[in-house]
Amino acid sequence: MRLTIFWERMRAHFGEAYADSFARDHVMSELGGRTVVQALEDGWEAKDVWRAVCAAMDVPAAKR
Repeated sequence: MRLTIFWERMRAHFGEAYADSFARDHVMSELGGRTVVQALEDGWEAKDVWRAVCAAMDVPAAKR
């Protein structure tokens, strides 16, 4: 998954303003105690980060 697609999905699910805040501030156990931004900076694949977000935040199957 390209980062552009990842961010499009984040904004579609969380909204334009909250997606960025969530990605910077919400520490997720599914990402090893990292935020979305930290996981991406640490080299996690965007698709794996998106899957973790989907699992943690109950993203509907239609948006996955």
